[in-house]
Amino acid sequence: MKSLAQKNAIVTGAAKGIGRAIALKLATDGFNVVVNYANSKAEAHQVVAEIEQAGGRAIAVQADISIMSEFSELFSISEQAYGKIDVLVNNAGVSQIGLIADSTDEIFDYLFNTNVRGTVNGLKLSVERLNKGGKIINFSSTAVAASTPGMGLYAGSKAAVEAITRIFAKELKGKDISVNAIAPGLIRSEMFFEGKTEEQIELASKASPLQRLGEIEEIANAVSFLVSENASWINGQSLRVNGGVI
Repeated sequence: MKSLAQKNAIVTGAAKGIGRAIALKLATDGFNVVVNYANSKAEAHQVVAEIEQAGGRAIAVQADISIMSEFSELFSISEQAYGKIDVLVNNAGVSQIGLIADSTDEIFDYLFNTNVRGTVNGLKLSVERLNKGGKIINFSSTAVAASTPGMGLYAGSKAAVEAITRIFAKELKGKDISVNAIAPGLIRSEMFFEGKTEEQIELASKASPLQRLGEIEEIANAVSFLVSENASWINGQSLRVNGGVI
């Protein structure tokens, strides 16, 4: 680990997959990291253990980010541990494949409560609870541009995140806080592999001009860049990290 900077980051949905990789990367960048989880307690504490073993500082905090009171408590616990927050990564998200015509209210609520309401909850809290010079990273998806049948509601929820990102960046005028989104493509992750055959995985890996799936660390590297001073003039943007597939 690098020597610890006096900067603090919350990463939602950080127990597994992309969120886990982001938490580990920010820790190596010198951040004190708050590893948020909803249900995966053991995995979240394992992330904390890995960070601490490498010389960093981290805590695990349970919160359902779609519930404002729980997200607010997540901030409060984080502030008690490390002080005011500098970076919020709204990574927590869910996905479900299915035709729009076959969707139900339950599926709609499942996707939009976490992907949109959870993101908005974090943004609302950040107005007063993020340090000056703070950075917010939201998570969209390349599915927004791909327009793939069966991904309509999921892509719709992520399209909302992209629109909210652009507008919220302008609404924060004078706050010295930047807001950007990352839109991953097909990534080698637990969420991607779930329910897919070997043939489907092989076909997906050939979709990019680079002829492979992305790695979760490559998404974490993009987050690391956007929260660094090297990205100080990037604001209100959605970065597609997808190997050139779109």
